[in-house]
Amino acid sequence: MKLSRIITLLLCVLLYSCAKNTAENSSIPSFVKVENGKLMLDNQPYYFMGANYWYGMNLGMKVLGNRTRLIKELDQLQAMGVTNLRVLASSEGDSTQKFQVQPTMQTAPGNYNQEVLEGLDFFMNEMKKRNMKAVMVLNNFWTWSGGMPQYLVWTGKGEVPYPQVSNDWNKFTNYAKTFYSNQEAVEMFNKHLRFLIGRTNSVNGLKYTEDPTIMSWQLSNEPRGYNQVHAYRTWVKNTATLIKSMDSNHLVSIGSEGDSPGKDAGISLLEDNDIKEIDYVTIHIWAQNWGWYKPSNPEETINSTKEKVTEYLTKHLKDAQKLGKPAVLEEFGIARDQDSYQPTAPTSWRDLYYGFVFNEIVELAKEGYAIQGVNFWAYSGEGRPTTPKGFWQKGDDLIGDPPHEPQGWYGIYATDKTTIEVINRYAKKIEGIPFKAYSQTIDTNE
Repeated sequence: MKLSRIITLLLCVLLYSCAKNTAENSSIPSFVKVENGKLMLDNQPYYFMGANYWYGMNLGMKVLGNRTRLIKELDQLQAMGVTNLRVLASSEGDSTQKFQVQPTMQTAPGNYNQEVLEGLDFFMNEMKKRNMKAVMVLNNFWTWSGGMPQYLVWTGKGEVPYPQVSNDWNKFTNYAKTFYSNQEAVEMFNKHLRFLIGRTNSVNGLKYTEDPTIMSWQLSNEPRGYNQVHAYRTWVKNTATLIKSMDSNHLVSIGSEGDSPGKDAGISLLEDNDIKEIDYVTIHIWAQNWGWYKPSNPEETINSTKEKVTEYLTKHLKDAQKLGKPAVLEEFGIARDQDSYQPTAPTSWRDLYYGFVFNEIVELAKEGYAIQGVNFWAYSGEGRPTTPKGFWQKGDDLIGDPPHEPQGWYGIYATDKTTIEVINRYAKKIEGIPFKAYSQTIDTNE
């Protein structure tokens, strides 16, 4: 064989190999990144319709879970255009704890329930099959997953002063806020972070640090500083830095509400997120909880509610732009008509409100604001409350309403066809938002 033919043959083999590798690599899911103040995926701005689906890892348990239901609900979410799920990735506490999900991942400091861990592995792998992205919530200011109150119990700070029993929320928040300055509790949490983030998925063999299914590690669900603002921000900085030292592939977010309408909550989107290790900002809007919207009087409160939502959202997006960071509205919801907790109750006012919020996201993004995603609260799928408006009990269906809140309050069921139609319609609009750099005409000083 002539030398020229040998060289030609070798070049063909090399070119084929390169093309094959390129094709294979192009099918591998990519990590969500932040570039020039934008969430990016595969070199394109990443806009998404998302849901809160906190209980996925518990459904994913092999024996005590319900994998058939999990798969069915993930298919339902995918069909309605949901591509991003905010999920619980940690839970703490023994079986005696009240108003929280059971079973938990961490039953005592450093002691783990393997079935819950493997449930999370299964859940993540099913999300991977559907090319969904996960926001992994690692802690909780509230009691429904154990969280900060449970770490404090483990340090000997006494029983949790449950507000569901005492009706005294101040007593509870005064207890929970001491977490940030309790070094023993913080170190327990840090050890858990090292364990979880360093985990390898038992289903697909992927290290969590190398799994593109994860969009971000989130420090906590709705952490608040109250009058411990310095300790709170120090904890945010230190925790985000620790996570980044273990995992350079994934984003980190706080998981806070933003400013919150209460002046004493001790949180500020602008100041809390002014940390280089925090990649994007989070916003929560709770119109009914904050007294803006009254389901018993929707006609007279819906318009003022819309005005307040627009004002709150726009203010936070201007703060995000000052930081040069993208934003996600990762919690919002509203009750069924007349504040009914029955799964069969109509949803006309909720559908209207959902459409309004989604449309605000689309229009603000088109104008060049930093908003790129929205996660509604929350998907209940095939689950149903055993006792509507009652508290969750062990053995009840897990639904979108967490165990510390009345069951049936905000969750969306698979049978809520009109709400799902609204979600699906706006999922297509959000996915089709054209790229626009931050508008230079937006006045961030207002």
